[in-house]
Amino acid sequence: MTKEGYTIGNIYQGGYSSLSPSYGDVFTGYHVTASELGAPTKPDTANQIQQVNSLLNQGIVPIEVGALQPEVFDQIPKQHFKEINRMAKLTGAKISVHAPLIEPSGIGEQGWSESNRQLAERQLSDVVEKSIEMDDKGGMPITIHSAGIPGTEYKMTPEGKKVEKLMVINQETGKPAPLEEEIKHYPGVSLEKLRDPEIRAPEKELKLLNDSEWDNSLSQIIYYKEGADKIISENIMQIPDDILKETFENLEKRKALNPVQQQAYGHLVNAQTYLQNTHQHINGLFHKAYKYGTEDEKKELEKASEEFKNELPKGFNLAQESKALQGLMMHLKGVNPDLYIPIEDFAVKHSSQTFANVAFNAFDKFKDKAPKICIENLFPGMAFAYGEGMDSLITESKKKFVAKAIEKGYSDSEARMQADKMIGMTLDVGHLNIAKKKGFEDKDLLKEVEQIAKHVKHVHLTDNFGYGDSHLPPGMGNVPFKEILEKLEKAGTLKDARKIVEAGGFVQQFGQSPYPISLEAMGSPIYSMQMSPYWNQASALQQGYFSGYGQMLPQKSYETFGAGFSQLPQELGGQAGGTGSRMSGRPME
Repeated sequence: MTKEGYTIGNIYQGGYSSLSPSYGDVFTGYHVTASELGAPTKPDTANQIQQVNSLLNQGIVPIEVGALQPEVFDQIPKQHFKEINRMAKLTGAKISVHAPLIEPSGIGEQGWSESNRQLAERQLSDVVEKSIEMDDKGGMPITIHSAGIPGTEYKMTPEGKKVEKLMVINQETGKPAPLEEEIKHYPGVSLEKLRDPEIRAPEKELKLLNDSEWDNSLSQIIYYKEGADKIISENIMQIPDDILKETFENLEKRKALNPVQQQAYGHLVNAQTYLQNTHQHINGLFHKAYKYGTEDEKKELEKASEEFKNELPKGFNLAQESKALQGLMMHLKGVNPDLYIPIEDFAVKHSSQTFANVAFNAFDKFKDKAPKICIENLFPGMAFAYGEGMDSLITESKKKFVAKAIEKGYSDSEARMQADKMIGMTLDVGHLNIAKKKGFEDKDLLKEVEQIAKHVKHVHLTDNFGYGDSHLPPGMGNVPFKEILEKLEKAGTLKDARKIVEAGGFVQQFGQSPYPISLEAMGSPIYSMQMSPYWNQASALQQGYFSGYGQMLPQKSYETFGAGFSQLPQELGGQAGGTGSRMSGRPME
């Protein structure tokens, strides 16, 4: 302790710190061997051979090949895939693929269509067909984005995770629409409630949207139906039913009507048109109600259909037809089908079909050499950005894979085993971290990871500060790498998952490879024995003149006496240049 109260620290602080496994300000706290840390090629070029060669020259083993735009991916010659395979064999590299951005659900700018979904399936199957040329062993991960559509956005509140914006889609038209919290002022309430109005959550807005959509559809039918009833009541007494039927069927009978009856006949023709329009609209609504209603509602509609069939007149009878339509309308008023649903629910249904078909077709054709389909989570604001949605998508994809496999003759046990093998997830930790801009904390992100850890087969390691997809090397932002990787390790999925460092933002801004920084960040062992020292300790293992030894141990001493005879001056038998001789009387310089 000095006179002023300062404590003199260890003068070998740099060397001492190098003995600590947690040394270094970029170290994430989790150790990953250098051979497990991979990198992607540049995704904006078809010259993937050049990109692979550049990464191989850095000693990188796992390499993710891919171009994000479909048209660029299609410009990669088929011979290049075989050549990349040859390069990988010569160097011991492990190749994976990032598929281009293709919306798997079939939802496009004009809404959803099955033809769009089938096109996406064919495009992704083509990616598999090309990529298989780069892998002879099988099990190569192919990363496919879970979605390219806006999705439900969440925010973290003191009460927990809540929906901030709900993206919904009309199941009939395939058109998406956003629903957000709304403040509503209603008349006839207390002054206090009027000044402090109800805040309607997006989920409640969805229910109201479905209610109003259904009521509006029924209102159109009621309009036609009431128009027909009014005409019938005012004119039916002018012409008996039997004569009216004959008049509709026979032009000569129509000419025989008196002027009053002819006028009534004209009105009743209009009434029949109203009833026909009503019947057509009811048929359309019945279809929607039965297609999108619950199981209980479907049972009620089946009863209503039977009653309607029995009440329809066997012959020509406008009044009886109107009564039958009225009864069916009352049944329709008692149901409320979900015409609008959350877009993730809709996408799960259709995207899972695409993923299941792509995976099964690959397995059925290539068997043990088939690649793994790894579905990647997107960032908040896009569909499937959170754990629950990804879990539903992957689980449903596996379910449909199993159904297709059984249909093709595979046993249930074989189908399930292959579904688990063929379909999994690419966890992008950077995408997940962007939820922090909505109030999520590390503990909240770990809960999301827990929901999907069992599916993970591939990992994208990338850092940011929670506001955008910065693509920094690990350790340069605030992604909780250590805790996330420990969750995956506990789930048993980390060991076999390839780990790709996506740090394109760093390369673009600083023009240097992120690989050395990544080795430090992930605490990779320096030597092949997979033990300390680690790359995060490297900066402290070698000290410069002013980096810890001080003037008491000058660098010249190490150069002269600590590196063998080669560093001695020539006059002493070494190779270093000198200005004097052994007998010159002058000290060596």
